[in-house]
Amino acid sequence: MILLVVDTQKGITDERLFAFEQLRENIKMLIAQARKYCAEVVYVRHDDGPGTGFSAGDDEFAIYEEFAPLEGERVFDKTVNSALHESTGLSQYLSEKNETKIMIVGLQTNFCIDATIQSGFNQGYEMIVPAYANSTFDSDYMTKDVCYHYYNDFLWYGRYAKCVSMEEALGLLAEEK
Repeated sequence: MILLVVDTQKGITDERLFAFEQLRENIKMLIAQARKYCAEVVYVRHDDGPGTGFSAGDDEFAIYEEFAPLEGERVFDKTVNSALHESTGLSQYLSEKNETKIMIVGLQTNFCIDATIQSGFNQGYEMIVPAYANSTFDSDYMTKDVCYHYYNDFLWYGRYAKCVSMEEALGLLAEEK
């Protein structure tokens, strides 16, 4: 199993997110547990392109300092919503490692997390979603709390992913040793 940390970049990882403090603590715990039990931590960053302020070289593009990768941990960049799109190279990397389980955390629930979960499911990966380890902002269509619960408690649950408690997620990572 890998722990996939999606789009937790400085420009969007802040108190505007749904349940930010819980998200921050949960992701930190999951990263620490994965490292402790030798589950690989893999990062993905979203690149909106030059001149957007959210591209390679921009401060907002960097991974949030509390989740920063260690030397040697893999970081993939993407320009599309799904981290598993063929353009990222992540699926090929996981295939070469014979990896079939992905525990996914990060941002944003209704964009890149949803696209990656559905793409992963369609590619045959077992997608695991820990509680309160993904989040998003309010939009014109849905409040951030309604959005979180719609995806985590309804859309993904029992369809595209195994949605688990933090206790269960930490236990799954401990089994990787």
